[in-house]
Amino acid sequence: MKQILIKPVITEKSSNLQETANKYTFIVAKDSNKIEVRKAIEEKFKVKVASVATMNYEGKEKRVGRHLGKKSDFKKAVVTLLKDEKIEFQDETV
Repeated sequence: MKQILIKPVITEKSSNLQETANKYTFIVAKDSNKIEVRKAIEEKFKVKVASVATMNYEGKEKRVGRHLGKKSDFKKAVVTLLKDEKIEFQDETV
């Protein structure tokens, strides 16, 4: 079985969404779909998911001296939980 969840996104904006709208943000596998993300979240954290929104991001180009490189492309998922559900993050990675 492939790994769907790569890591949670912990930023000021995502923390604000957790507190106000019960939405959690994760970096997920690029070839995963909403159904796979929903199942992975429900199995790992034992919660009920209301909806999943996914976004594909292109990696930015970065320059170091005269060398031009590119960061990796990634996919982000914003997961909305049901009203009474909550995810507690540990120090471990997803």
